[in-house]
Amino acid sequence: MATKKFMYLNRKAPYGTVYALESLEVVLIAAAFEQDVSLAFIDDGVYQIIAGQNTDGIGMKNFSKTYNALGDYDINKLYVSEQSLSERGLSEADIMPIVYEDEDDDWAEKSSIKIVSNAELTKIMAEQDVCLSF
Repeated sequence: MATKKFMYLNRKAPYGTVYALESLEVVLIAAAFEQDVSLAFIDDGVYQIIAGQNTDGIGMKNFSKTYNALGDYDINKLYVSEQSLSERGLSEADIMPIVYEDEDDDWAEKSSIKIVSNAELTKIMAEQDVCLSF
């Protein structure tokens, strides 16, 4: 059976709803079953991977560090909408470093984040077998 390509579209802010955390949990489960997983961060979803998150004031657990585990599950295709960043006054410099170790390159640490235009993201989405929006 051929591996299907799954893309998870993260559109919501990380806190205030369950969408971001649920997406992350589903992504990790899919990867455990060796699916070809990628993530897209669009709209307020870009806030999910912003560095230096502090949830003390809202009384919620900060789960943002869990994104650093994605590389351990061979999830290294994280696409971030350049337009969504720009609309929120953010840039690539605001994103936490999320890396993986490339076994084909002597385990060199490489960034999993790729900033893309919405046009590029549309093409990438069209190549997927399944797109799930959170």
